[in-house]
Amino acid sequence: MHGRIALFVHQPRCSVQSGNGVMRALESHYNFKLFTRHELENDFFDDVDMVCFPGGIGDSDSYDFLMRQHAQRIRNFVAGGGRYLGICMGAYWADTDYFGLLNDVRAVQYIKQPHTDTRRPHAKHIAVTWDNMPTNMYFYDGCAFVGNNFETVARYANGDAMAIIQDRVGLIGCHPEADRHWYNCYSWMRSRWNGGQHHLLLDFVNQLMQK
Repeated sequence: MHGRIALFVHQPRCSVQSGNGVMRALESHYNFKLFTRHELENDFFDDVDMVCFPGGIGDSDSYDFLMRQHAQRIRNFVAGGGRYLGICMGAYWADTDYFGLLNDVRAVQYIKQPHTDTRRPHAKHIAVTWDNMPTNMYFYDGCAFVGNNFETVARYANGDAMAIIQDRVGLIGCHPEADRHWYNCYSWMRSRWNGGQHHLLLDFVNQLMQK
């Protein structure tokens, strides 16, 4: 095992579905310990290398309710050398309006950006370029990243950054952790399943762990 990840779960905003996908993608290399919005032991983060906030369904402003007890501890964890992995909702939360972990970067709704290939937030399989290779990936109102001073791992069809690493913060707007049953939930998605992209998430996390 390369390390231990503290995974936040709160259904449906940081969903069990997304959390399970993250664990399946990374379990060959990482151990996990779960936490929720409730009170934690003082030493909870002492034995972890990374904190992960997955995606789900809901408004990112639920941060105020869910993170009231944890926000400063997460900031201190990252400032002290810990890594942060945010997917979809968790990526929005790295923005200055929430944890404030980014330097000269904003996490914004992709559907509101210029020249996007979608203006609707519902589930779809959209075109992205990951490490210069074209593919399609599960999307549910994810963010794009606008700014400077980050490493771009993936881009949306309009050229906006979709997955980035800045220092010890790694953020992804789409869902490489998606499992087949995510696609089976929607009639228009069933034929789009491409066999899964867990390997992309594992590569991303391994890269982040080197920071």
